[in-house]
Amino acid sequence: MPETSRLSSDTTVAFIGGGNMASALIGALVRAGHPAARLRVVDPGEEARARLWHDWGVTAQPAPDATLAEAQLVVWAVKPQQFREAAQAAAAFVAGTLQLSVAAGIRCASIAAWTGAARIVRSMPNTPALVGRGMTGLYATDQATAADRALAEAVLSLTGALLWVEDEALLDAVTALSGSGPAYVFYLLEAMRTAGTEMGLAPEQALTLAIETFAGAAALARQAGEPPEVLRARVTSKGGTTAAALDVLQARDVHGAFVAALHAARRRAAELADEFGRTD
Repeated sequence: MPETSRLSSDTTVAFIGGGNMASALIGALVRAGHPAARLRVVDPGEEARARLWHDWGVTAQPAPDATLAEAQLVVWAVKPQQFREAAQAAAAFVAGTLQLSVAAGIRCASIAAWTGAARIVRSMPNTPALVGRGMTGLYATDQATAADRALAEAVLSLTGALLWVEDEALLDAVTALSGSGPAYVFYLLEAMRTAGTEMGLAPEQALTLAIETFAGAAALARQAGEPPEVLRARVTSKGGTTAAALDVLQARDVHGAFVAALHAARRRAAELADEFGRTD
């Protein structure tokens, strides 16, 4: 579990939105020993509020009020299309607070315009955060201090690894690679399961083989410290089974198609920011 020493037990964290990503962060905070009484949540959904109480003992409220002003950090965990309305409703209570957004596609300039805040950290997590194995990219405005960055890290590191970028536009690339990345892995797992069952394995056997192969290969890539092309070459004997498979992938330009797919995801991330981040 990542270190949490930088998050004091008397730090109040407010969440605007109580969905999956907020629940992942709230659960990680509570499991790390952060008092549930120091968490504030706003979510209009009765079901979401009931789930947060049942799962984590956190009381959520349907609308923002002055209690949000007690927070040292406000976490925006709403859908992009709901961000503007939610921000404008809460702005009077949170304008002077550090803002941490986990919402896809909403730029810092939009958050600043809607909330009146200047100290903003924008992040792009992914769904493995739900099991503490997430990958989150972060960007901070110039007004955010080193202490602000540390506070954002203290919360987000509970869900996995972090990577800072110094150009906000690069968060669109982060979205394409790691934000959407789990879906690419699941897509390949589907294909491997299909092939395995066509070759006589039971579906659950094929899926187990595929999942453990992904997990092991990722662990090896992390520890080996060598480029993936080197690791690939080591398991590819000339005229062997791996070479036969890779020949098919290369003949169909799967590498090129995959690269093109990620560029499409990056473009869409930028389009979403333009679509939902308008301040006029």
